[in-house]
Amino acid sequence: MTALALVAASIAALLHLLFFKLESIDWKKPKTWKTFGLESQADADTTASLAYNQGFYNLFLAIGAATGVKLIAFSDSYDTVAWTLIVFACGSMFAASLVLLSTGKSYARAAAIQGVPALVAVVAALVAAN
Repeated sequence: MTALALVAASIAALLHLLFFKLESIDWKKPKTWKTFGLESQADADTTASLAYNQGFYNLFLAIGAATGVKLIAFSDSYDTVAWTLIVFACGSMFAASLVLLSTGKSYARAAAIQGVPALVAVVAALVAAN
């Protein structure tokens, strides 16, 4: 279960790094704002500060999950802290996917991409840590 937890948490962290890049760095690029369903450059410009902020939330969650993975993979003395980081960061990612899903069924695919690896990481981490 440890390997599954670490792989799933790593995938979740990498996805959230990608979300950070898209939201905080590339938001005003047409390919990016079209990916997020915006209809115009004006819409992207109007929502840029919100996306920028959201991107950093994703970055911080990715850092938490990645730090937990690193501590488990390369150290024996930080197990409790490492598992806590993984469960908290990935649990937050999963919770955010449920919030996204609550905004409409059209977001089901995006919520699954965001949430499934995080959920797998949480469940596997809870089993592995016990």
